Amino acid sequence: MKTGIIGLPQVGKTSLFKILTKAKLEDTGYSNPKETHLGIAKVPDERLDKLAVFASTRKTVYASVEYSDVAAIGQEALKDAGMLTNLRPVDAFIHVLRAFEDDSIAHVGPIDPLRDVKNVEFDLMISDLTQIEKRLERLEKDLKKQRLPEFEKEQALLLRCKEALEVEKPLRELELDNEEKKLIKGFMFLSLKPILYALNLSESTTLGDDLEAAPAKFNLLEVESRPNSGVTAFCGKVEAELAEMDDEEAADFLGSYGLRESGLVRLIRKSYQLLGLVSFFTVGEVETRAWTIPVNCRAQEAAGAIHSDLEKHFIRAETIHWDTLLAAGSEANAKARGELRLEGKDYIVKDGDVLNIRHSG
Repeated sequence: MKTGIIGLPQVGKTSLFKILTKAKLEDTGYSNPKETHLGIAKVPDERLDKLAVFASTRKTVYASVEYSDVAAIGQEALKDAGMLTNLRPVDAFIHVLRAFEDDSIAHVGPIDPLRDVKNVEFDLMISDLTQIEKRLERLEKDLKKQRLPEFEKEQALLLRCKEALEVEKPLRELELDNEEKKLIKGFMFLSLKPILYALNLSESTTLGDDLEAAPAKFNLLEVESRPNSGVTAFCGKVEAELAEMDDEEAADFLGSYGLRESGLVRLIRKSYQLLGLVSFFTVGEVETRAWTIPVNCRAQEAAGAIHSDLEKHFIRAETIHWDTLLAAGSEANAKARGELRLEGKDYIVKDGDVLNIRHSG
């Protein structure tokens, strides 16, 4: 699953990408809108850390999110085929918003994240509307030749999408059933993608409180409440310093700002959740690992995340929630208490489940 990092110029977008993915990029900017950077970030998870200690494991493997960083967005940039080629395949967006004051970094007009949200959203919707109008023209010609039911269904759905966009309602806010989602999946509409707004704040001695208060301070509470949307905050300057520290030094540094965890940890976690993903765990002395699955995934399908043979030859899943296992103190105790259950192929795996797959392979 891939998350695209977007934003206006000079908002800290590429800096965020570098911190997230530990990428070593030259600060030369982008001269070509077709240029993109890709990187992987692990999803921090205290549950996995505790399970690894519990099992005295030799290797801990975190879930991960792939991020792509493309050139600054805007109506003109969205007319470029190269830019669209980079944006369309991603599964969700992080839209970085400038909420910091810095005279050394150019900015047009006052700092106003809500205005930037509206402007970029408008550009995404215009791009989708242009695409829909072109497709509707083609469909109208095709329907004159032959009135196929699939053409009529597509036309009706696209007209509904067009109506929404014309009143400036992004497609992610439409209620679509599974058939409708499948029907328009190939268009890869930009305003259909889930979006996480990331406010890049100024450094302050009260940063912990500032991060919590940011959505309300910058009038993004209504934006946060919209379907398939979210808001978080971070301080790029502080995160850049944290990225250069070891764990002990970073913990002390965070404490000086009244923080228990960095803004980026929350951002990664929220982008993971925004994609509709959860984690289950496998635990052992050799390896303790987080596996990524969609919400409402069946046990047999979850087994396939580990290996296709486990899905094919699935029998049962030994299942226990991570905190129940830790409270039991050992797997033997959990079994004795009746807390380690055997579940069938249709069991819906919950976020934080520990699974041991029984199979016939």
